[in-house]
Amino acid sequence: MSYTSYVSYGGLEPEYTEYQSSDIVIIPVPYDGTSTWVKGADKGPAALLEASANMELYDIETDSEVYEHGIHTMNPLDDCETPEEVATKLKPIMEKVFADNKFPVVIGGEHSVSIGAFQALKNSFKDISILQFDAHSDMRDEYEDSKYNHACVMARAKEICPCTQVGIRSSCIEEKSNIDKNRIFYAHEIKKIDPDIWRKKILSQLTDNVYITIDLDVFDPAYLPATGTPEPDGLTYRDVLDTIKAVIEHKNVIGFDVVELAPNEDFKASDFLAAKLIYQILSYKFNLKNK
Repeated sequence: MSYTSYVSYGGLEPEYTEYQSSDIVIIPVPYDGTSTWVKGADKGPAALLEASANMELYDIETDSEVYEHGIHTMNPLDDCETPEEVATKLKPIMEKVFADNKFPVVIGGEHSVSIGAFQALKNSFKDISILQFDAHSDMRDEYEDSKYNHACVMARAKEICPCTQVGIRSSCIEEKSNIDKNRIFYAHEIKKIDPDIWRKKILSQLTDNVYITIDLDVFDPAYLPATGTPEPDGLTYRDVLDTIKAVIEHKNVIGFDVVELAPNEDFKASDFLAAKLIYQILSYKFNLKNK
């Protein structure tokens, strides 16, 4: 497959994909203009959607079929030349999805695509915070003459609302002054601690409304090698999923994004992990009650 064709998330029948009747909206943003090593994140959304059509739609853990809530897949936002243009075009799309009381899932594309989603939070919600899962802190104020570069995404997020960073294991020295040491959970540190302890600390930092941004390089490359900047010593699938489950149980998660899948046509497991991750998070969101 060339990863240029798009299918509906989950390969669903049309009755479950209409915008008006769907509670969930998938927004593909195949942009890869500022990535600095392995290119291919622009192919991520199509690869993820193709893989999603091969999932079982029954979720064992929640004993549910979340697709019955309706999952609409928008046409890809694929005509942007700069990360600033992506943000400008994505922001009103996200604001409309929020205004229509639907749950958005943005699929990238490189991490810079999240900036437009962050900007939409400002006018759509009060008491909002952002939870980042990532290998990289992404706290450069500017990189390669752009404040919207993928390496600056969390610096832009921090300008909008409080942010908590999880799984980090790579930063440049210039980012150190921009990182809040009380709101960052380095991978090498949390691996030495009882998960219940650091998850409770994360929950204590989050506001009532939470947006989650997931850079797939948060996972150890043994789990997900198909990403532009893989880093060793990452988190497991269950580390990430159980943390998100705890957040959903205690907070109002209002949307999330999954970015930085750079697919390899000979190794489909990464595509499937990304597609399944979305489905399991949605299964939690629509079947677990907030405490």
